[in-house]
Amino acid sequence: MSEQFRHANPTKSRTPRHRSREFALQGLYQWLLNNEDAGAIDAHIREAHGFDKADKEHFNALLHGAIRDAAQLRSLIMPLIDRTISELSPVEHAVLLIGAYELMHHIEIPYKVVINEAVELAKSFGGIDGHKYVNGVLDKFAATTRSVEIQAGKKS
Repeated sequence: MSEQFRHANPTKSRTPRHRSREFALQGLYQWLLNNEDAGAIDAHIREAHGFDKADKEHFNALLHGAIRDAAQLRSLIMPLIDRTISELSPVEHAVLLIGAYELMHHIEIPYKVVINEAVELAKSFGGIDGHKYVNGVLDKFAATTRSVEIQAGKKS
């Protein structure tokens, strides 16, 4: 496990859903760096300290869904970024995959919550201004994937 994840405390007064995102981020980071099997990553993460307090169902959806749909998610993200996918930091890349996956597949979660959670992950684990980049990209992504929800929010 990377030093940046070892020092972050995923059990520190976080909701089970937020913890599931933190653990999914760790798994995606590992997958991006080592191209390890999703099942092996899943098993390793589930043994981590504090995993028992995470939303296991949401973790499963995020980790396996983002890995399964990575090619599609990347193709939708690429027009929204100012560099190639390979030039993204692994943390930003993983956070964008999680955020894009949630925006597409978890419409029960308000888009503002999805973006805020992604920004918080980027602040906790990413580079100095990575959260600003993640915010901008996911705002644009939400404008296409959640346009009805965004318009409804503007009317109320």
